[in-house]
Amino acid sequence: MKHLVVLTGAGMSAESGIKTFRDADGLWEGHDVMEVATPEGYAANPELVLDFYNQRRRQLFEVEPNTAHFDLAYLQNHFKVSIITQNVDDLHERAGSNNVVHLHGELLKVRSAFDSNDILDWKIDLVLGDKCAKGYQLRPHIVWFGEDVPMIEKAVEVCETADLLLIIGTSMQVYPAASLIHYVPKNTPVYFIDPKPAVTSKTNLMVIAENATNGIKRVMELLIAQ
Repeated sequence: MKHLVVLTGAGMSAESGIKTFRDADGLWEGHDVMEVATPEGYAANPELVLDFYNQRRRQLFEVEPNTAHFDLAYLQNHFKVSIITQNVDDLHERAGSNNVVHLHGELLKVRSAFDSNDILDWKIDLVLGDKCAKGYQLRPHIVWFGEDVPMIEKAVEVCETADLLLIIGTSMQVYPAASLIHYVPKNTPVYFIDPKPAVTSKTNLMVIAENATNGIKRVMELLIAQ
């Protein structure tokens, strides 16, 4: 069974009603990302940051996976599918995908501010005073700007074993995620679905300038026909 590696970004979840991480004006849900997505922002105003992610977490329970999420899950019937996502929602898992690497963390998890490996499932609001078993404040399990991306090495290992690469809903401009395309074996077929694709120099590249739900229908036919 061929190994299909899928890289997904904000455009994958946008059609479910989840807003993209950062609008053109540099704001995320009306906030400067430096206030709500950096260690410095958290240190300066932890209550603001916790409330911001509480709102995002609540929003997650109001949306559902879209057909693109379900289509990727269906491809597990034909391929070994590994999904590497920049998204912090759980829509891939809810649609049935069972092998998902979250590069930027997960909204439905929190971790100890002292030990980044002390991670807990979390579905309610997180407030000051919520602590880990060792007595340290819990924080969102989100990779903020300026922090290491602990899952990048795992993602690289996955890409190195790809027979096929599918990119959906990401500009491929944010590093280190954007570098992953360079780790797939030479001559690996690459399918890139995005309304405004930015990758043009890769060989064996097919660009589908569509949104996720429309573009994946076209790619599925091509993949399954192989």
